[in-house]
Amino acid sequence: MMARLSLIFLLVVMLNACGYDGKQVTRIQNRVSEPFIAVEPGEHELGLGGLLWVNRKPEWKDGLLYIPKAAAAGRPLPLLIWLHGGGGHAEQYRYMFPIAEELGVVVLSLDARHNTWDGIDSPFGPDVLFIDKAMQHVFDRVHIDPERIALGGISDGAAYALAVGRSNGDVFSHLVAVAPGHLSPPSPPVGKPKIFVGHGTRDKVYHMTGSRYFIVPDLRDDGYDVTYLEFDGPHWVPAPVARDIMNWLKR
Repeated sequence: MMARLSLIFLLVVMLNACGYDGKQVTRIQNRVSEPFIAVEPGEHELGLGGLLWVNRKPEWKDGLLYIPKAAAAGRPLPLLIWLHGGGGHAEQYRYMFPIAEELGVVVLSLDARHNTWDGIDSPFGPDVLFIDKAMQHVFDRVHIDPERIALGGISDGAAYALAVGRSNGDVFSHLVAVAPGHLSPPSPPVGKPKIFVGHGTRDKVYHMTGSRYFIVPDLRDDGYDVTYLEFDGPHWVPAPVARDIMNWLKR
């Protein structure tokens, strides 16, 4: 009993540490700024997360930052912020890092504060704040092109990227959704970020017809520039599709 109370207390401390006070939060506050912290290219743990209580057990929640060698030249680079699906983890997307190295894209792969992203099964708040904090962490270390900042993900992360991304279209120039479900923007949409939607033809979690006949047409009807890709694959992001996403972001 005491151990469980201690973990609950730790959860409260962690949520307070990221600035969450229980009220809904939908807006990203940080903007691209001049980096002032020197960091070597390669993979880095964020060090912004910690131990949280998830599905009746403690789980480490943080994220990974990959900085390509191209950052050493000091020119602004694209940033892809990647959100996992429900029950997923940031480290599952390490396979994207060699592609990011080749194409000169900074990748920030994040863990949700719980099993999945807030707004799906709870009010928007802790994850928005963590994304905001992680973005500032990147801006402090890497020259980022403000015209090429993408919020993207798969499954729950894809739905979340489309929802939060449209509410922050003045921050995110691009949105990426692979095999998305539906989630409405938590606050009025701002701006018109470019959108990439991908869906595997063998997806048995969210059938591709949802993207083809509903999500993509609705986005286009709302005035968004949408690139749609159907690929031969399951409920996942194959490496060739990850490459397509990064090339699209660089265009």
